[in-house]
Amino acid sequence: MDPCPFVRILVGNLALKFPPSTNSSLSRIHPSTSPYFCIIKLNNFPHQVATIPFIVSQQDNNNNNSSSSSSQESLAACFSLCKSQIDGIVKGSSCKVSIEVYSGPNGSTCGLAYKKLLGKVKVPLDLRGAESRPCVVHNGWIAIGRNRSNKNGSSSQLSLTVRTEPDPRFVFQFGGEPECSPQVFQVQGSLKQAVFTCNFGFRNSIDRNLGSRSSLSESRTSRNWLPSLKSGKDQSSKERKGWSITIHSLSGSPVAMASMVTPFVPSPGSDRVTRSNPGAWLILRPGCGTWKPWGRLEAWRESGFTDALGYRFDLFHDDIAATNATTTVATSTISTKHGGKFTMDTTTNVATPSITPQSSGDFGSGTTGSCSGSRPGSGSGSDFAPILSPQKSFRPGGFVMSSTVGGEGRSSKPEVEVGVHHVTCTEDAAAFVALAAAMDLSMDACLSFSRKLRKELRQQTQKFVV
Repeated sequence: MDPCPFVRILVGNLALKFPPSTNSSLSRIHPSTSPYFCIIKLNNFPHQVATIPFIVSQQDNNNNNSSSSSSQESLAACFSLCKSQIDGIVKGSSCKVSIEVYSGPNGSTCGLAYKKLLGKVKVPLDLRGAESRPCVVHNGWIAIGRNRSNKNGSSSQLSLTVRTEPDPRFVFQFGGEPECSPQVFQVQGSLKQAVFTCNFGFRNSIDRNLGSRSSLSESRTSRNWLPSLKSGKDQSSKERKGWSITIHSLSGSPVAMASMVTPFVPSPGSDRVTRSNPGAWLILRPGCGTWKPWGRLEAWRESGFTDALGYRFDLFHDDIAATNATTTVATSTISTKHGGKFTMDTTTNVATPSITPQSSGDFGSGTTGSCSGSRPGSGSGSDFAPILSPQKSFRPGGFVMSSTVGGEGRSSKPEVEVGVHHVTCTEDAAAFVALAAAMDLSMDACLSFSRKLRKELRQQTQKFVV
C-alpha cells in the first residue's frame, strides 16, 4: 500500500527588534540570555514554547535579514497533521498559527507566572495542496504591540517564518499487545493489510537462526558483545531479563528483533528501575546469516513529583556494538499513568540515520537489495551503514518515527508512524516496528517490583510428563 499523507507546519527564524528609544536599556542585556519568549499555538494541538532572541543594533538587524533568507534557519515549533485533520481544515475549519510574545525576568521561559504580554501574531493557513508541495506561508517581519499600525518604525517587530511541507509516512498497527505475539498491519485510512507477525518469548528459548544450523552457530559466536547475565539461582522476582520479540515477514523470515540485553533490576533500597541503572534492549537487523545491532534502547523510571518512564535511544555507527560508537537520536519521558508517544525527529540538531536497502520486498517506493550490496558511498559490503552528519538548520532530517505507548495497566496496541525516506525495504520498516515493541514493553519492564507482571511476561517453568 501507499504511505499515508501527513503535513508538517514549521515555525521558526524568530527574532525581535524594538524601536530605537528602547535600545539603550536593551544594550545591558546580552542577546544570548534573551528575556523574551513566545507561546506558539495551532488549533487544539498542545502549545509549544520558544525563546526569542532580540536585536539591539542595525548591524544585528542586517545579519538577521541575511540569515532569514539562508537555509540555516532555526526551528521554534513543529506541528504534524494527519489526513483527517487536513481534510477537516480544508473543508471549513479555520486554521491559524498564533504566536503570543512575552517578556519574563532573567530570560526564564518557565516562570510563566511573571510573564508580560508584548503582543500577538496570527498567521492564517491554507492547506489546500499542502500534501503534495511545500509552501512558505510567511517569511519576514510583523509589527506587534499597541503601535503595530505605525509605519514610522516606532513599533516592536517580530521576525517569523511559517511554512508547510508534505511529510508522507507509513503507518503500522499492532493487532494486539506485543507480548501476545500479534500480527502487525500496515494501515491506510480504513484499509488494513497484514505485513508482519510478532513472536514474543525469552531469549534463551527464542534464539532463531536465519538460515542453516551453521549460521545459528555463527550467530551465537558473534554475540560475544552481549552482556553476561547472572547465572545460578533464578531471580525472576528481582529482575526482568531475557525478553525478546522477533518480527517475521509473512513468508516466515525473521526481519528484525528486539532483545533485552541488560536486565531491568531495582536499585538498592528501592523497588524501581532508576536512571542510574537502566535496563536496555538491542534492536537487531539480519545480515548475511546473523543478527547485527542497529540501535540500543535504555529505559528507567524517573523519580520526582511526576511519575514517568524515561528513555534514551542510541543508533550504532556500524554493525559492531562492542565499539560503543553511537549517536543519541531520542531521549525524553512518557507518563506512566496516561502513556504517550515515543518519537524520533531529527528536525533540530540531531544526526539523521540513513538506512541502506536489504533483502526482502519493498513498501512501494523502496528498492531491494542483498547482504552483499551497498549504497554508493556507504562502504562496500555493509548491510547497514548510517551516514551520521549532524546539521543545525531548519530541516536537516525531519520526522523519523513515532509510536504510541500505553500507560501502566492499560491495553496497548502500538501504532507506529515511519517517514517514507527512512523505509526502503521490509527490514527497514521491521526495525522500527521492533523498536516500538521494545518501547511499549519497557513500560512493563519498569513496573514497580512490588507489583506482579502479567502472566504473558512471566517465564513459565516447563513441566515434563514421564
